[in-house]
Amino acid sequence: MDPVKLVVRSPEELLAAVPHMLGFQPEESVVLVPFGQGLPSLRVDLPTTTQARADVWEAIHEGLHRHVHPGAQVALICFTSDDANAEHASRHLGTHLETIGVTTQLRLLAHADTWRDLNTGRNGSLATSATDRLAAQMVLAGAAQPVGSRQALAASLVGDRDPVAKVLAGVRAAASANTVPAERSWAHARLQQFHDDGNRLSDTDSARMLVAVEDINTRDALWSDMTRQNAPSHVALWSDLTRRAPDSVRTAPSTLLAFSSWLRGDGARAWCALDQIPPGPPYSMAALVASVLEHGLHPREWERLNTQMRDAATDIDETVAHPRPRRHEREGPRSVPTSYTRGHTR
Repeated sequence: MDPVKLVVRSPEELLAAVPHMLGFQPEESVVLVPFGQGLPSLRVDLPTTTQARADVWEAIHEGLHRHVHPGAQVALICFTSDDANAEHASRHLGTHLETIGVTTQLRLLAHADTWRDLNTGRNGSLATSATDRLAAQMVLAGAAQPVGSRQALAASLVGDRDPVAKVLAGVRAAASANTVPAERSWAHARLQQFHDDGNRLSDTDSARMLVAVEDINTRDALWSDMTRQNAPSHVALWSDLTRRAPDSVRTAPSTLLAFSSWLRGDGARAWCALDQIPPGPPYSMAALVASVLEHGLHPREWERLNTQMRDAATDIDETVAHPRPRRHEREGPRSVPTSYTRGHTR
């Protein structure tokens, strides 16, 4: 699914768009929103010290630099009630963006229902009409509504895992009596059925799918099925299985969810999915997805890199520590504002 192109006409509309872009309402955060295509959007925790501000730039500049194009412009938005840290963080980041050819067109401070332009001092209230218009536009585009916070997004991936756990041993025994290719064929057919009807898998089918994707070749066969067109269906399937999977079988579905979420343009969900991987041995596909997210790779690259990425997954050094999301997260957009007109501010 390509990102939805939005035309925002005021700070109110820009601020209303951000939760839809991230999938949740940011708190104590700095959000970078590009105007036009090319640059990724991202969210980082609001840095509160000089060292933390330097760490933010160190974490994000490489991924941004590779996407810079002539005339690149962004908005920097601080979601916080801490005016001083918002000023320091946005000015520090804006100054460093200039060094790689990115102009900061707008610096906003957003708190509760009000906003202030840190460049001009102009301020205003968040208009319900702007929120409603952006919400309607996103619904028409088929995007899910944002949750209240990143914590709520993470919590949405945790469900009742007991029903699948109760049937897992029996399903595993039955699968072991079958051949791996036969289980792979079943898993692929069951995936296609889900694409067609979207019906939630039964506990038994869920357990069988989770056991099947423990096999790397089976997992890769389902991974290779992913396209930008069917990514929403993959996200729905693997979100449900991640919620329901016991620890022993949750690594593969969480990783498949992370990749399909990135492919859909939902970096926040991708990071939350990686968080659901239980402690254990390194998992090369998870390391690969984390690298894709860290380096700000655009989902359109998937078609070109499909074969290369699958080959690379087998070559990653298995001695690397189990991948976990880093503190400064790139959380990609569902939508990208294509323009901003200052004349409509108030």
